Amino acid sequence: MKKIVCAAVLLLSGTTAAAQVFTKAAYEGNDPVYAQAPLGADEFYNPILQGCYPDPSICRRGNDYFLVCSSFAMFPGVPIFHSTDLVNWKQIGHVLDRKSQLKVADTGISAGIYAPTIRYNPRNETFYMITTQFAGNMGNIIVKTKNPFEGWSDPIKLRFDGIDPDIFFDDDGKAYIVHNDAPPRGTERYEGHRVIKQWEYDVERDQVVPGTDHIIVNGGVDLSKRPIWIEAPHLYKKDGRYYLMCAEGGTGGWHSEVIFMGDKATGPFVPAANNPILSQRYLNPRRENKVDWAGHADIVSTPAGEYYAVFLAVRPNEKGRVNTGRETFILPVDWTGTYPVFDNGLIPMEPKLKLPEGVTNLTGKEGYLPNGNFRVDEAFASLPLDYRWIGLRGPREDFISLRKGGGLQITPFAVNMKAALPTSTLFWRQQHRDFSFSTTLEYKPKSAVDLAGIACVQGERFHYVFGLTLKEKQTYLVLERTSRRGSRVMASVPVNIKKAIDLRVEAHGDEYLFSYSTDGGANYVPMGNDTVSGDILSTDVAGGFTGCMLGLYATTANDIVPD
Repeated sequence: MKKIVCAAVLLLSGTTAAAQVFTKAAYEGNDPVYAQAPLGADEFYNPILQGCYPDPSICRRGNDYFLVCSSFAMFPGVPIFHSTDLVNWKQIGHVLDRKSQLKVADTGISAGIYAPTIRYNPRNETFYMITTQFAGNMGNIIVKTKNPFEGWSDPIKLRFDGIDPDIFFDDDGKAYIVHNDAPPRGTERYEGHRVIKQWEYDVERDQVVPGTDHIIVNGGVDLSKRPIWIEAPHLYKKDGRYYLMCAEGGTGGWHSEVIFMGDKATGPFVPAANNPILSQRYLNPRRENKVDWAGHADIVSTPAGEYYAVFLAVRPNEKGRVNTGRETFILPVDWTGTYPVFDNGLIPMEPKLKLPEGVTNLTGKEGYLPNGNFRVDEAFASLPLDYRWIGLRGPREDFISLRKGGGLQITPFAVNMKAALPTSTLFWRQQHRDFSFSTTLEYKPKSAVDLAGIACVQGERFHYVFGLTLKEKQTYLVLERTSRRGSRVMASVPVNIKKAIDLRVEAHGDEYLFSYSTDGGANYVPMGNDTVSGDILSTDVAGGFTGCMLGLYATTANDIVPD
């Protein structure tokens, strides 16, 4: 099976410090599913956002659609995308791109930003993004803007507990917040028993109205069946009726989307008889090109009155692992009847969809994000970087700069990948089951605490580090695996480098291969005797909610000791 190549060049700058400069990078993907299912002229690929882009929310103003996703401890936070046709998307930035907005500097990778909702209020012509920030003593927050292309306000802290808040603006000018919360103390029936609460929202004061909170869903569709993790609520109005759509069943294999209806915005809400309206949980677990864990959806209408929904799902590898994380998918929705019906939302999902009428697939062209199999080349010729390059727990601008003559220099932090602190690592999300990530490195570590190379990261306790360091005046190439059992050097080799060394990690499904070249990339030598498992780069082993991130990494706090 063909593997996929991503390359980057790292050059030494200066003689007084072990500086790192990346002169170019490339990401390329070649998953078999896309080779087996080439696009027709009237088709596009699903998911629309590959890699760790979970918990999508979408809104529309006129012909403009805006979509946001969870970002946890990634920095900047809450990536925001724009489209005019629901097929071709451009990332226009991040909603939370300043330290005053995003306070995740000392938190675990799967804390931080959960489940953002984006909405437009036509009465005051303002966009709102509401979310939960599990860090920095923030809690539930809301930010606003008149123009999503020009940045967002500092956060307003909201005075309620729980997670997954949604804001709804009614036709009469009233506004409401719905969110997940724990049931009243003493009424919990089982693990995973949650409720959906609602508050009135004062738009002028940007705060919930005290005393208006009440439970509108207890447990889920049928409390007698002990449903778990009712969450991610969204409130809609259609044809004079109010609809409450929620995720139910947890974010794993029992994930689903369910819907309730009421005659008033404040309820009561009655579940539809045909719930769930979206799920992959009842299907053959051995199905080909498996898509799973579907749920956490949000619906948007088009100017023509049609409906679509974005939602998260995963594409497991051959061992059922989800190293690419929870991704953003889209499906048409038929809402000509009483309740919305997801088109093929309860049968095995296909990798392709039909284009909406009049839409041309321009993904990967004219600045639109690519999907399917693709290659991205990065010359690091100017700042700011492509929005898809991100930091962890802190701004990438705190450790990157352009070298005179070209290339991206990293000023390393005295922090390594095991710490829940900002790291000097420039990350790209793993977007394919089959991938490769490589770097050409000119680097001379000056002490045992210096290291530069590649990091493949699921979290501070689950990652691989592959790079150059020093031991007793000898430069070594090391590969270390960190899991809940601790850290272990998988392989180390002394190297004598006069000019450059090429480092590469390739993967085919669950098998990851680290290798190096000292002849300009003509020949690669495997690091160690065999491939290593990608198990620790999947949430089913590592826990948490992110996908694997591939990093260009440097530190002055290395603790890896070559054998």
